[in-house]
Amino acid sequence: MSAPVERVTIRDVASAAGVSKGAVSLAFNHKPGVSDTTRERIFAVARQLGWAPNSSARSLSRQSVDTVGLAICRPARLLGLEPFYMEFVSGIESVLAERDCSLLLRLVASLDEEIHLQERWWRERQIGGSILVDFHQEDPRVEPLRELGLPAVAVGHPSLTGGFPSVWTDDAAAVAEAVRYLAALGHRRIAHVGGPRGLGHSAIRTIAFEQTMRELGLESGPHAETSFSGEEGARATRSLLLSPERPTAIVYDNDIMAVAGLGVAGEMGISVPDDLSLLAWDDSQLCRLTHPTLSAMSHDVHGFGAQVARVLFEVLAGNQVASQPVATPSLVPRASTASPRSWRGTRV
Repeated sequence: MSAPVERVTIRDVASAAGVSKGAVSLAFNHKPGVSDTTRERIFAVARQLGWAPNSSARSLSRQSVDTVGLAICRPARLLGLEPFYMEFVSGIESVLAERDCSLLLRLVASLDEEIHLQERWWRERQIGGSILVDFHQEDPRVEPLRELGLPAVAVGHPSLTGGFPSVWTDDAAAVAEAVRYLAALGHRRIAHVGGPRGLGHSAIRTIAFEQTMRELGLESGPHAETSFSGEEGARATRSLLLSPERPTAIVYDNDIMAVAGLGVAGEMGISVPDDLSLLAWDDSQLCRLTHPTLSAMSHDVHGFGAQVARVLFEVLAGNQVASQPVATPSLVPRASTASPRSWRGTRV
């Protein structure tokens, strides 16, 4: 008969790692007070001894998840003003709450910073998996995070996400619908105020805008690149309205810039929608509070976030998950769009 295996204690882990019992407790509870090097040594010793505190055992075995990571490369001030991410996070949280899990949210200044953050989260067992957002063309996060073995779901078109299971909305189809709607109203000079150069979904929308304009036999309208902020949306609108070939309609890549554009039009004495039609991406309460109210491309952002979280849990369960489109944003016409003056009374 074999002798019973002696239970390993926190004192054993501390002794083997050459630290105090308090340092072991801080490490396993992810509290400040120990260096990254010391924390990793404590985890390594605990694994060698076959022991972990009850509160951390699941994280060490990676068999379940208590915390999901989400890093967003946006300025804090802009993120606080943008309704999209507030709704998106709310949707994620609705699913995490059902499973008694938490969201670890961090704002980062660059994609390189996010790579290091995700690596640290995963190395220290702070997360069971991550939600990756705002993919760029040839995104630098893909290779290192795949090599890391990080369980993750990507929010973006599969052409951008490097093999991670992805969830996305059909932005190209939505842009085409918006342009065709404005053209049907009689607009021939349609401009686009988009997001940053290199951001994947901005590129998809820009390509769809230009392609639809060509298909309709229209000259490709002017395109402005911004950071999605209200200030840059206003600046882009002012530049467009001062140009010799002033557009009669503008499509914006978010609601904040469209609201800012409406304010610029008012400052310049340009009537919306008589002289200028405006259409926003991401229908939100902002679009319904302006005067006139803003036409917008609408989709269920809360439901989108919830579906992303559900797909992540499928990944964590070890299930084979196919990338999936959630929906195509649909047009909600409101008072900010109308036929240009020259088309009034013309049957469309």
